Amino acid sequence: MRDHKVYRAIGLMSGTSLDGAIDVALIETDGHDFVRPLKYMAHPYDIAVRDKVRECFGKRERDGAIDVAERLVTDIHIDAVKAFGEKADIIGFHGQTITHDPDEGFTWQIGDGARLARAVGVDVVSDMRQADIKSGGQGAPLLPLYHRALLNAKRGVAVLNLGGVANITYIGADGELIAFDCGPANALMDDLIKEKRGLDFDEDGKVASMGTPQSKVLRKFLEDGYFAKVPPKSLDRDNWNIDNVRYSSLEDGMATLLEMSVQGVVKSLEHLPARPSHIYVAGGGRKNGYMMGILAQRLGLPVTSIDDLGWNGDAIEAEGFAYLAVRSLLGLSLTLPSTTGVTKPLSGGELNSCI
Repeated sequence: MRDHKVYRAIGLMSGTSLDGAIDVALIETDGHDFVRPLKYMAHPYDIAVRDKVRECFGKRERDGAIDVAERLVTDIHIDAVKAFGEKADIIGFHGQTITHDPDEGFTWQIGDGARLARAVGVDVVSDMRQADIKSGGQGAPLLPLYHRALLNAKRGVAVLNLGGVANITYIGADGELIAFDCGPANALMDDLIKEKRGLDFDEDGKVASMGTPQSKVLRKFLEDGYFAKVPPKSLDRDNWNIDNVRYSSLEDGMATLLEMSVQGVVKSLEHLPARPSHIYVAGGGRKNGYMMGILAQRLGLPVTSIDDLGWNGDAIEAEGFAYLAVRSLLGLSLTLPSTTGVTKPLSGGELNSCI
């Protein structure tokens, strides 16, 4: 018999890759070590929303463009929950990150949690990064506790999330967690192929596989002080851009950006107390077979999709925010000194009533 109440929780995630869909997931969880994923849906939204959100990247003060984008982001999340059609005790609403600068103590996820709660008739936990940032933490990554709960008794392994930005969670032999952002993942590759070909992404890395990485660009990339910085540490999607590859051939540019993402992961292992025995990959990047192969080759480790464990790699982030919503409701920690650099385990999130 379980010691803790089990909640039905919905999680909502819209990533920095702006892939044109809201991830919606339903789980049962006690907010501790019991998790049961139940349902997942990707809810597509109009490309015009993505363009309005992109206009807001890097902003730090509210203006008319922010107001428009926030209203649209909230509307598509309302639509997503209604289309999902599942009852829940609580909703975890990540919102849409437009700026993340922890060195300046600033992060901003747009989205009106109060309006979402009233519209769908369920209490909503939002703004889950703010408490950590205000207490001197990085505000990211937020899912290491969920990764540990999901992997249950697996130890000495790592979960690598390849979204817009790459982040890694290392689960030590005694369950200790170390987590941080590694470098870019899909965002730069998506930006380049969108600009050059009008495509949302490079399917299975086919374009990148036909190119040659540019050694000069890679050397400059690896000289960035971020890679030597001791974690916890985190990144904004725009810490790097595509300027250095914009005028090369598309194939070489994509190959270079892919290798940048891979090398960021390679460098990340230097900051772990031991080499993981296995790396399980979540996020959209796990579907890029070429990138997965290069990662395994460069790391000399088994690198496999988290789907191989029976989980849905598309749903992990949304599930994670459902899990964190329950932890927030219970006053449990969302972040740890070893995951964000906050001084002590810290809860967070703003509870928005549906009444």
